[in-house]
Amino acid sequence: MLTVPLKCETGHLYVTLDGNEWLFDTGSPKSFGTVESLHIEEKEYSIPDSYMGLDAAGLSSFAEHPVCGLLGADIINEFYVLIDVKKNEVSFSEDAIALEGSTLEVDEFMGIPLIDAEMAGKSYRMFFDTGAQVSYFQHRSLDSFPPADPVTDFYPGYGQFDTETYLVEARIGEHTQTLRCGSLPKMLGAALMMGGAKGIIGNEIVQRHTVGYFPKSKKLVLA
Repeated sequence: MLTVPLKCETGHLYVTLDGNEWLFDTGSPKSFGTVESLHIEEKEYSIPDSYMGLDAAGLSSFAEHPVCGLLGADIINEFYVLIDVKKNEVSFSEDAIALEGSTLEVDEFMGIPLIDAEMAGKSYRMFFDTGAQVSYFQHRSLDSFPPADPVTDFYPGYGQFDTETYLVEARIGEHTQTLRCGSLPKMLGAALMMGGAKGIIGNEIVQRHTVGYFPKSKKLVLA
């Protein structure tokens, strides 16, 4: 098992690999960066320099944090991953990791994980996206919830966008918590629908729980 530094800054999660910082993003199907290859647990991965028109320089500008690149689902999903923001570390293992907690089933669309969450009194399929600084809920009732501060976010292939946010109570597994939810632009919202999702659960849950993301066994554990 490889354990590396993890930190949360500017609303995003960053891991240090081979001496470089990478944005940790389960919501991106592909990784990219300024290096030709990356080593994790004796595996070597070729790294393209961009994805959907976004490169490390653009990512650093959008995130307001200098990075070597983005670590996406194509690499993350090769491992059992333990994310512990309180300890400032993330672990990658080719073997199963034991973690007790509330366990959710994980599906995927284009490699991006899908989980169930109960919001506004109903259960919805939601993408689990550690690259999202807030959550998103594509529902007509969104503006009926208590308002929060607006946010500027970004997405590869689309660029930056602004959204109002609202405080929505969500039940994820055995845990109930309030998520700060925005609304995606129409084009991105349409992409969600293709995956059968109603929104995105951002990295708020990672900041509040020790999370076992185990795509190889199709499980997500919140401890």
